[in-house]
Amino acid sequence: MDNNQSCIRVFADKVQIDNCRETLRANDKAFGQLSGLLALAGNEVRLKILFLLEEENELCPCDLSDILGMSIPAVSQHLRKLKDGNIIEGRREGQTIFYSLKPEQLTLLRPFFTIISNKHFKKETV
Repeated sequence: MDNNQSCIRVFADKVQIDNCRETLRANDKAFGQLSGLLALAGNEVRLKILFLLEEENELCPCDLSDILGMSIPAVSQHLRKLKDGNIIEGRREGQTIFYSLKPEQLTLLRPFFTIISNKHFKKETV
């Protein structure tokens, strides 16, 4: 690999650079929100929880524990992170809390879930 990392362009397009910088500045809040969402959803267990909540509309920690084969405390830790990240919300019914995705987060996550549901990531058979 060549150690010379210099750019070979002749002239910088100042207008393009300024426009791109302005676009980033104007969307700073959206980048922060999406980055936070993706950081939390980047954990495989949390992504599975989010997928299940989208599929089933709402689930309690016991349901998720049974489905994922994890302890309730482990599931609860993931749910707490998702709730603190403002991605899910809880609804209490007696002693049970049912969790669901916040609608604004579902809008961002649905394209990813569509890819998973359409089995774009199929295992190759040998």
